[in-house]
Amino acid sequence: MERGFHEADKMTRHRKTKYVHEGEYVAQLEVELIEDESSWSPYLSVADATRLDEIRAALRRGDVRTASNLARVFTLQPVAISK
Repeated sequence: MERGFHEADKMTRHRKTKYVHEGEYVAQLEVELIEDESSWSPYLSVADATRLDEIRAALRRGDVRTASNLARVFTLQPVAISK
């Protein structure tokens, strides 16, 4: 019996910028999207999904320092439009 991956089980990975918006903050981070021939494709690695959840939780509780250790964090400000 042959062991290993079959030809149809090949995966490709590529980087993508994701944004997490919570309140007045937006976090920007790079994640790896994994594409294969399954119906779940494309999907994130467990590590990237966990990191997204940690960033979102930190921003929700106002812990910008923790979120900044995991991603680039920006504040949002409304734009005033004069009439």
